[in-house]
Amino acid sequence: MSIQGYSASEFTHEGVTKTVYRRGRGPGVIVITEVPGIHDAVVTFANLVADAGFTVVLPDLFGVPMKPVSGGYLASTMLRLCVSKEFKLLAGHESSPITEWLRGLARALHKELGGKGVGAIGMCLTGNFALSMAVEPSLMAPVMSQPALPLPVGKARRGQLAIAPDELATVKRRIKDEGLKVLGLCFTHDGKVPRERFETLKRELKDGFEAIEIDSGPGNAHGIKPSAHSVLTVDLVRETGHPTEQALQRTLSFLRERLQ
Repeated sequence: MSIQGYSASEFTHEGVTKTVYRRGRGPGVIVITEVPGIHDAVVTFANLVADAGFTVVLPDLFGVPMKPVSGGYLASTMLRLCVSKEFKLLAGHESSPITEWLRGLARALHKELGGKGVGAIGMCLTGNFALSMAVEPSLMAPVMSQPALPLPVGKARRGQLAIAPDELATVKRRIKDEGLKVLGLCFTHDGKVPRERFETLKRELKDGFEAIEIDSGPGNAHGIKPSAHSVLTVDLVRETGHPTEQALQRTLSFLRERLQ
């Protein structure tokens, strides 16, 4: 499978091999696709990152690259992820095993490209992965866009972060000792991303966490629907002054500040 404008190669870490797509020049940024897989809107966003002066790497973790999004495709991908050993959709205090492979990718990318470090942008079911990846010293710009894990099944999971306690402690130490910063994006009425989750991030990471919370409540000034979910892709509105456009621009400036 090919993606226009991207080269494809394979990356292996600890015996696990996956295809990665790549475009651009400059510091490395890993864009981790949302469900159901690498689709048009994800690639459009990745292109914006590449055009801003970064080497974008898109790992193919699930789904079929560039397959049109449909209800059936979404459902079938979710079913596969539910039984996958690489993803833990309900674990509130445990990272998904795939994050270890992603850390290896970050480490290899930084070794190749040099510079201050690399960035990672997770979305939806991969949103929390950027936080788990931040235990890797080369990861200098983690972005959590609509972090949906653990799935908010039951009250207890609403405020959990899908990261192991020792890994969270490492991230907090990096914030204190190295000045690490974490950027988080969400819509305020997104049922997949409970308000309690961002409150936990603020409480745990303190000044190391920058939250962009876009009003999607009834009567909001920009007419954003309550069901809005994908801040940087499907629900991104490329209009000056629109809060999603502002979130996009802040994401790009965050990457520049941390990596360039």
